Amino acid sequence: MPIYNKLVRDRIPEIIEKSGKKYSFRILEQEDYKLELQKKCREELDEYLQARNDQEAMEELADLLEMIYALVEVHDSSFEELEQIRREKAETRGGFQERLFLVGVDDDDI
Repeated sequence: MPIYNKLVRDRIPEIIEKSGKKYSFRILEQEDYKLELQKKCREELDEYLQARNDQEAMEELADLLEMIYALVEVHDSSFEELEQIRREKAETRGGFQERLFLVGVDDDDI
């Protein structure tokens, strides 16, 4: 039996069972869950960065968004609170729509 040792979506055991295969899993404690979510987030980000086209990129962005939803809960918050924080940061610091690329800042006058 291959060993995966990774966080999977909630319906994966059901999908494996329907395929007739056997599996084993365990329920993570909260601290381990948080660490595994962080690992999975890195994995999904890597997959997004390796996407070969827009469709693959959107699939990986959907996975990243699912990770963000789960991480928001781990931090005892809500998506609404996260969105409020995002809006406040966008208001005070802006977004990324203007595609600005900072080359440097002259610090000689300090």
